[in-house]
Amino acid sequence: MAHEFNNISLIGKFQSADGAETVLDLACYLRERGIAPRIEQGTASAIGEAAQGFAAIAYEEIASEADLAVVIGGDGTLLNAARCMGARAVPLVGVNLGRLGFLTDLPRASARRQLGEILDGRYRAESRFMLDAEVMRDGERIFHTLALNDVVVNRGNLGRMIEFELRVDGEFVYTLRSDGMIVATPTGSTAYALAANGPILHPGVLGIALVPLCPHALSARPVTLPDTSCIEIVLMPPHDVRIHFDGAAYCDGRAGDRLRIVRSPLEVRLLHPEGYSYFAMLREKLHWSAAMPRF
Repeated sequence: MAHEFNNISLIGKFQSADGAETVLDLACYLRERGIAPRIEQGTASAIGEAAQGFAAIAYEEIASEADLAVVIGGDGTLLNAARCMGARAVPLVGVNLGRLGFLTDLPRASARRQLGEILDGRYRAESRFMLDAEVMRDGERIFHTLALNDVVVNRGNLGRMIEFELRVDGEFVYTLRSDGMIVATPTGSTAYALAANGPILHPGVLGIALVPLCPHALSARPVTLPDTSCIEIVLMPPHDVRIHFDGAAYCDGRAGDRLRIVRSPLEVRLLHPEGYSYFAMLREKLHWSAAMPRF
């Protein structure tokens, strides 16, 4: 079967020796298949002379020209690629060099074979929605970005709790003192939100999870909202905060700032190996059904 991907770009984990080796190996493999791959310019620069045999390409060009982007690294590398190309749903394939790899599901050892199967049309496509987040100060927008995993309000370098007001679709929900709040997509429900005892949301669930961080109220529990909701977090004095987006971009917030989060119309398209199963992935990564150790 002829593959549909002719313009393929490779994106690697920044300054990773293992990543550089895998990027070059997959670039050579694609060349063997008659495809002229291009390497994201930051990745090519980090690899150095060994990447000079391949053309370098900026993220903006990948977003506008690529049929497929192969991301070599961990989930953080894929999240960054998704945010950088959010304006266009370039299909992404993740090769896992990280620890867990909820999104990068091709093992390094079998990356050549499984990438070949994907190029031959044997894959499972899946769309994941993103969050559109903006920070308003005195009626003006001071920060705007996208997030595939989560938006996190936290106390930054403070050694004490912060306080904020939560509104959903314009309705007051509560005022909370805590270490912060995680607003997570189903994709992000297995990231920081999971560590904070939030719910795991299947990717097919059109919901957004609100997960308080160490709330100063036993009744403040995680809540899952419809993906049509408009979430607003209003920062209250006296403390400033830091707002993180996918653990990469951030904005320093001040008392009175208003963080507004809605579902973005943009989506990320992931390509999984044939036979991919979300629950099998969770079993492996979270060690479900693992045998109990004997002492």
